[in-house]
Amino acid sequence: MTSDLLAPLDLAFWNIESAQHPMHLGALGVFTAHSPTAGAHAADLLAARAAGVPGLRMRIRDVWQPLAFPLTFPPAFGGATREPAPDFEPLDHVTLHAPTDDFHAEAGRLMERPLERDRPPWEAHVLPGEDGVSFAVLFKFHHALADGLRALMLAAAIMDPMDLPEPRPRPAEPPRGLFPDVRKLPGLVRGTLSDVGRALDIGASVARATLGVQSSPALTSEPTGTRRTAGVVVDLDDVHRVRKTVGGTVNDVLIAVVAGALRRWLDERGDGSEGVAPRALIPVSKRRPRTAHPQGNRLSGYLIRLPVDDPDPLGRLRAVRTAMDRNKDAGPNRGAGAVALLADHVPPLGHRIGGPVVGQAARLLFDILVTSVPLPSLGLKLGGCPLTEVFPFAPLARGQALAVAVSTYRGQVHYGLLADAEAVPDLDVLARALTEEVAALNAACAS
Repeated sequence: MTSDLLAPLDLAFWNIESAQHPMHLGALGVFTAHSPTAGAHAADLLAARAAGVPGLRMRIRDVWQPLAFPLTFPPAFGGATREPAPDFEPLDHVTLHAPTDDFHAEAGRLMERPLERDRPPWEAHVLPGEDGVSFAVLFKFHHALADGLRALMLAAAIMDPMDLPEPRPRPAEPPRGLFPDVRKLPGLVRGTLSDVGRALDIGASVARATLGVQSSPALTSEPTGTRRTAGVVVDLDDVHRVRKTVGGTVNDVLIAVVAGALRRWLDERGDGSEGVAPRALIPVSKRRPRTAHPQGNRLSGYLIRLPVDDPDPLGRLRAVRTAMDRNKDAGPNRGAGAVALLADHVPPLGHRIGGPVVGQAARLLFDILVTSVPLPSLGLKLGGCPLTEVFPFAPLARGQALAVAVSTYRGQVHYGLLADAEAVPDLDVLARALTEEVAALNAACAS
């Protein structure tokens, strides 16, 4: 294993983190237990297998290279590298907890805690069920270590082996050092001139997006450092039924379900949904399969208004579909949602200095994150115990009360909700509203 410099967006995630706003992804997997000791056996397996997964041995270290004279800043100065931890100990990362009757209550408590920054930034928490027939595993990966897809690959690497087709060989790539290849400098200069223009366009779009805000106080929160999670399971056939009737994509339907659930939730808590159209950031992965830096985050995003104030379920879906089509026509490199691409234009030292400021600016751009996390269609197992449910969790941005992540797995849609526990004490109400909205859409399509 060799060291590699963190990609700009990875470095941004590393530097905007604070104690009250940790930047780790989470996934709560629920397994059927074949014996009362299955949870303990699973913890032993995870620790034993983690030692053999190179990506799980990687820590993040700051780069403070000696400055040259006359005083100049090397390209990597102030950045960070991903490198093997010489004293890696799997038992520092895998924890077996006492039995519980509420996986989500424990997951919320554990999601509050930032990952240790001086060792590989990931954890696996095994939660045996008090009923003895199930257990759960909460995986936590820092966003600077892995994006959603990479986190899935790392978690899958310590599950039971699966019979998968052999991957096609990829051409050898030169090692990535701390300094760019001088042979590429002319191309880099030309690309930079083009990128500056795009950055200016994105910046102007961000400025426009902050105007005319129509959000709700329920979606904003002062930092409390508390977390609560909830999970909702929806039949994928119900989602396809709506999609086939109305058109659009599965993702359009899933986003519209969030809009309808927010409307129900706001009305039930007495805040009201009249005139409310919060801005939702929909992340879009730009990572190519054969990119030279497979671990780096390459994200853009679409920014849309959620039609929470529309009383018609089908009207909300049509509005979401129109907004998503408009974003797709423009492409992921344009518009305010592409703000993540600005990270490429900031030098490493700039990320370190400006990270705390950027972290506080998220609420000015969007009100809620709604993201999709890919999962394999094959059934996963751990110690022979099948994975039956998996709820993804996205990091909660500073000043925001709620983040929504969604995955499809074996014919079901799993919504994972992560909220500030003090700002959203009624997260169960919102979870129930997601199920009710799917039923309302199906009823509207049938009428």
